[in-house]
Amino acid sequence: MPRSVNHSLQRIGAVLLRYLFLLRSSWPRLIELAFWPTLEMIIWGFTSRYFSQHTDNIAYTAGVLIAGALLWDFLIRSQIGVSMSFLEELWSRNLGHLFISPLRPWEWIVALIASSIMRVLVAVVPAVLLAIVFYHYNLFSLGLPLVGFIGCLFVMGWWFGFLVISVILRFGTGAEVLAWMLIYAIAPISAVFYPVAILPHWLQAIAFILPSSHIFEGMRAIIIHGYFDAAQMAWAVGLNIVYLFIGVAVLWFSLQNARYRGAILVVGE
Repeated sequence: MPRSVNHSLQRIGAVLLRYLFLLRSSWPRLIELAFWPTLEMIIWGFTSRYFSQHTDNIAYTAGVLIAGALLWDFLIRSQIGVSMSFLEELWSRNLGHLFISPLRPWEWIVALIASSIMRVLVAVVPAVLLAIVFYHYNLFSLGLPLVGFIGCLFVMGWWFGFLVISVILRFGTGAEVLAWMLIYAIAPISAVFYPVAILPHWLQAIAFILPSSHIFEGMRAIIIHGYFDAAQMAWAVGLNIVYLFIGVAVLWFSLQNARYRGAILVVGE
């Protein structure tokens, strides 16, 4: 083998070895490799199972799918809005500058929430309007309960984002993939496109403690049965209050711990 080719193979092997070490040293990267195909299989498997049992009304089926997709986007964009604002500080190496300024932690948390609201409105409102144009489906047909649904999904996105930030503060930027991955991990048990009853019994118990599953159950009650299930909304609000308190407390503790360890200045390196 020519020496130049041999050297090229060595250099290629060295780079591949570097990528292997990166994967081996970062459990979020390893999990991500199998995460998306597995998630899609689970979600659409449950969805197919549900619609194979309920094919008598195509209009309801389309309404459930479109409304579920739009409301799910409110949750995703709310969480990613919080997480991305934090990651942008890491990527620009500005996090340390923030916390040597007079900015208080609670002020930063409020700013993250405001940024999340802004990002959601920019991202989702056009999709809601386009659904009217292309599919003749108006999300506002859900009526006044829609305000409660969106509000609960916003709040869930915030506390979920706070927990993601806390994990990144603890494990560093190697865990930043969790900002996109973790929220999708709860999609199968949030029952976005199908009822909780389709899930195995042991998964139903887990779904019951998520605000999102109650929101999507309430959405389907309006679309399919034409009534507002106040109990589902009450569960979603109550769970969100508890989890928001936990999320803020965990983030606060993580910030203090990162300061104590000196990680605020190096977490973005």
